[in-house]
Amino acid sequence: MLKIGKKSFQSRLLLGTGKFENFDIQKQAVEASGTEILTFAVRRMNVFEPKAPNFLEMIDIDRYTLLPNTAGAATAEEAVRTARLAKASGLCDMIKVEVIGDDRSLLPDPIETYKACEELLKEGFTVLPYISDDVVLAKRLESLGVHAIMPGASPIGSGQGILNPVNLQLMTETMNIPVIVDAGIGSPADAAQAMSLGAEAVLLNTAVSGADNPVKMAKAMKMAVEAGRLGLEAGRIDKRSYAVPSSPLEGLSIIE
Repeated sequence: MLKIGKKSFQSRLLLGTGKFENFDIQKQAVEASGTEILTFAVRRMNVFEPKAPNFLEMIDIDRYTLLPNTAGAATAEEAVRTARLAKASGLCDMIKVEVIGDDRSLLPDPIETYKACEELLKEGFTVLPYISDDVVLAKRLESLGVHAIMPGASPIGSGQGILNPVNLQLMTETMNIPVIVDAGIGSPADAAQAMSLGAEAVLLNTAVSGADNPVKMAKAMKMAVEAGRLGLEAGRIDKRSYAVPSSPLEGLSIIE
């Protein structure tokens, strides 16, 4: 089970809800993914007006845990204000803290992210910060008390996959809270690699919503996450620089 704070989940795939061509495709993709956690940008939705068109109309939200995010925030103050808005709407007390520090790379601001997490933890939120693949920052945030770490595999929406597997594996091997790979996943192979490196889960959006067939890609990502996790638990063979026979040589019959 994937455990985040006091909540437990069977699926290890978290799915973003933006960028889909229409709500019908979005709904089908969500169902195909098998996800139990849906994330969305609070500032792009009117969470207090049920008549406003949004994905909440099309999806039975009682089946899912909602993970609002603070996308659009450039400071800790903006992120905290957005999180409070999400909590006031009654949707969920979990929050993905996203504070962007650079408009071109869309990389998160580590200082403002830390400040926002510190305040939100005081207010009782279940806090999941989006960060770069910075091992030291991840450990500082763990010490602060956040409930999971969400390092980017590569820049948001880039589809480049995991650019720094070494740092990612350092996080998964040394941290005692879930490491959820977020941003940059482009293919099922990327998702499987993230899980094989020890990630507890993967969050993605563009890789599914931007695919030629989002519904098929959602199912592929579900299977990739499951395969990566099973492979990690099974334990892969060691890599060698020489060949090893797949059949034992002992006991072979001698042919005259």
